[in-house]
Amino acid sequence: MWIYEKKLIYPVKITRPNVRMAKLIGNLLGGSAGETSAGLTYLNQRFSMPDERSRAILTDVGTEEISHMEMLQAMLRMYLKGAKKDDLIKYDMMGWVTEYGEAPFYADSNGAPWSAQYVGSTGDSIADLTHDLGAEERARAGYDAAIRMSDDPDGINALQFLREREIVHYQRFGEAHEHVYDLKDRKKCF
Repeated sequence: MWIYEKKLIYPVKITRPNVRMAKLIGNLLGGSAGETSAGLTYLNQRFSMPDERSRAILTDVGTEEISHMEMLQAMLRMYLKGAKKDDLIKYDMMGWVTEYGEAPFYADSNGAPWSAQYVGSTGDSIADLTHDLGAEERARAGYDAAIRMSDDPDGINALQFLREREIVHYQRFGEAHEHVYDLKDRKKCF
């Protein structure tokens, strides 16, 4: 189905630990509006789409979200690598490191594990695409917040790349939404 290149979609070069940023990255990965939720939602919803064009958009974006997950996982690990105990305590990440080491895990910034309840699928193509438009805006807002809170230029560059991809996804879902509406209008269902 796809070709996996053994490199990140965007290079991440974080050179110093930053537990505060690791906590924010964890939320972008495993929070209710994070990349895990988005990717699984879109890959699930594609089966309810009325035609190949809309299925392809959901497949493309859902697959790209997996690459975003991989990028955030790399960032989280880099931000935790070599972190000081005092910083782990200060930012309430001691439990995370005790449980998972420097490894990423699907949990939000408060440590609540990711839940399948975060997958937004109704089986109705219009409702699902409307949901997806909102999900991409929530993701963009999450990246905006993380960028504002960051003082690490390398991390900011990676977050800006991900933010821009959310804007592209929003546009693609807008195209799919309009297309699916047109398909439903043609059927003249009363």
